[in-house]
Amino acid sequence: MEIIKPNTFIQDELQKKIDQKTKPIGALGQLEKLAFQIGFIQQSLEPRLTLPHIIVFAGDHGIALEGVSAYPQEVTYQMVMNFLFGGAAINTLATQHHIDLMVVDAGVNYNFGNTPEYVDAKIDFGTKSFLHEPAMSVEDAQKALDKGAQLVRDIHKLGTNVIGFGEMGIGNTASASMLMHCLTEIPLEDCIGRGTGVDDAQLKNKVHILSNALHKNGVPNSVLETLSTYGGFEIVMMCGAMLEAARLQMIVLVDGFIATSAYLAAFKMDRQIEHYAIFCHQSDEKGHQLLLDYLNAEPILNLNMRLGEGTGCAVAYPIIQSAVNFLNQMASFESAGVSEKVD
Repeated sequence: MEIIKPNTFIQDELQKKIDQKTKPIGALGQLEKLAFQIGFIQQSLEPRLTLPHIIVFAGDHGIALEGVSAYPQEVTYQMVMNFLFGGAAINTLATQHHIDLMVVDAGVNYNFGNTPEYVDAKIDFGTKSFLHEPAMSVEDAQKALDKGAQLVRDIHKLGTNVIGFGEMGIGNTASASMLMHCLTEIPLEDCIGRGTGVDDAQLKNKVHILSNALHKNGVPNSVLETLSTYGGFEIVMMCGAMLEAARLQMIVLVDGFIATSAYLAAFKMDRQIEHYAIFCHQSDEKGHQLLLDYLNAEPILNLNMRLGEGTGCAVAYPIIQSAVNFLNQMASFESAGVSEKVD
């Protein structure tokens, strides 16, 4: 099913309502753009944000075993346990802003057994190292896309109309860099950053490893093949979830570099997703600004964050609420009896 572009008939009415609030035209800056976009998505002059959710997808990466990260692979499952026990940044921020949190095992190299409070959507126990072979089969990539879509359908049935996406996976900045290069043709070295905080020598090694992987595998011919060659299960599942959220005409909140790489793949599959996406922040990861520029995306925040987990979505959410609230609650010149600008 294709994503449907919202009907443009409401745009003039939306802009008129925004412009007639008791303020100079454009004085609320990006809040006005957000209010317009959300009203456009919902086809309403009185949009609402209901039951906000953030999904954190977790997966392990074979490429992490090649020395591209400052942390060992087992940190992925350890951080998932931290999410489940409420100790991570995303737990704190989601609780603060009354956002429901779903933690999804898309492909962690760990058996969580009967651990409560997480969703088992595991495709496999981590990907293979794309330095030597494709990260996953095309069939498994399609399974990940489908599972991501199903998760969003389940959340949508609850009445949710705004959903954010985060991730956890040691080595996943390497995957995101490869996806970015293959899908944008931006030089690979410009796509590679420090990830979890590698030093200069480790960064040089990371560039060397990813360059060798590109030499071995090349640039695949399709988005699905690119995802299967260089992706992670959490990135591919997030891509499928983003596509489905847009198909269901939900507001799609995009987090940082990894989430934007998943969005990039979704965008290449169906460009109509751009109408539904709000980019929450500019990550401090090197390639993110270039990727945002490529997508012509204007992020809400720039706080030098690079944690992932959906933290940018959670921090930006009250600003999104402010955009909706001013549209719905702020007086117009007419209702307040305030004189408008003299022509």
